[in-house]
Amino acid sequence: MNLQGKKIAILAEQQYEDLELQYPRLRFQEAGAQVTVIGPEAKSYPSKHGYPAQADKGIREVSPGNFDGVIIPGGYSPDHMRRSPEMVEFVREMNRSGKIVAAICHAGWMLCSADIIRGRTVTGFSSIRDDLKNAGAEYVDREVVRDGNIITSRVPPDLPAFCRTIIEALEG
Repeated sequence: MNLQGKKIAILAEQQYEDLELQYPRLRFQEAGAQVTVIGPEAKSYPSKHGYPAQADKGIREVSPGNFDGVIIPGGYSPDHMRRSPEMVEFVREMNRSGKIVAAICHAGWMLCSADIIRGRTVTGFSSIRDDLKNAGAEYVDREVVRDGNIITSRVPPDLPAFCRTIIEALEG
């Protein structure tokens, strides 16, 4: 588990699911990756449970070319972040470049908005199953699904498998 030299973006917006942002941030820092939290602006974003996350950079300050992967936490933040064309384009470009795009819970909404899951197999929180299918994906109910560079999970208890799969993809 050595991610020295790897650069990971974690997207943030208001009402993110606490564990789905904080757990990967700490796990990847511990593995040696450089983790950058990115929001629409470089400011603090409140979680669903009141814990703030400080965005290190605003989306206009970063380039997908500077990252090896992006993690999109769930909660209701994906519904807010997909309102930013720059945030959606960042995810689209990460996918276009073949880089890791990892989404958990409601983060599948960002994958739908970026139009990157057509013909792919994904999972996500059960209430967005129809959205994922309508975006052209095959939905399966599993703790983690990797389809090429896209890695998806359903809920916070899936985080260990989600992070292990991202690490394996980044090391491979």
